[in-house]
Amino acid sequence: MSPRESIPAVPHVAIIPDGNGRWARQRGLPRNLGHRRGCEVVRKIVRAARSLGVRQLTLYAFSMENWARPREEVDAIMSLLDSYLKRETDELVERGVRVSAIGRLHLLERDVQDALRELERRTEANAEMRLTFALSYGGRSEITDAVRKLAREVEAGRVDPDAIDEKRVRAALYDPELPDPDLLIRTGGEHRISNFLLWQMAYTELWTTDTLWPDFSETDLRRAFEFYGSRERRFGRTGDQAPRRGEA
Repeated sequence: MSPRESIPAVPHVAIIPDGNGRWARQRGLPRNLGHRRGCEVVRKIVRAARSLGVRQLTLYAFSMENWARPREEVDAIMSLLDSYLKRETDELVERGVRVSAIGRLHLLERDVQDALRELERRTEANAEMRLTFALSYGGRSEITDAVRKLAREVEAGRVDPDAIDEKRVRAALYDPELPDPDLLIRTGGEHRISNFLLWQMAYTELWTTDTLWPDFSETDLRRAFEFYGSRERRFGRTGDQAPRRGEA
């Protein structure tokens, strides 16, 4: 039995990779080493997700709230992000992974912006899996920016306020083509979505684990997929109408 046949298929997986700092503290290490280990796990989970047939993987890599962390820690994260984007380019191209990013990207360090654009350019023709990084991202910020965009359209006379519906709001989000996640995975023992994909996660299945992100493995990923396969997705409908395992 192949890996794809042994567990339920999950088209779009979103992950909040939490616990890098705690992992380092528990070992008496600097927080930056926890973030470094977390980057290594990102590489492993991207590979595992692709092998398990995931079509879309979205990682909450750096939130708007993270900007409030100590400058030294933010600088270290930006340096690690820059290194990751450059180091992983060849493998992502080879494995057919298309990379994109959502968020207030203009706030990122210039080197990170440049590395991200180059990675997006190199992988834009790939179609095996799409990897989206949420960077300088907040769900409320995304909705706020979408409202501003629509307000400018109304002010310019291009949109009738009464014509604004869910479809038009989605079109104003950072990436209108980003599908709603089927499954959210959060590591580190927390049970909240922390301002992540607020619009998109209206009917997402949520799975949390006490495992800290630097210890997260393919085994944990498979366990999350098995949980997803046990769920009956109703989307607000009755059980008789409900599609299963993400079949909308």
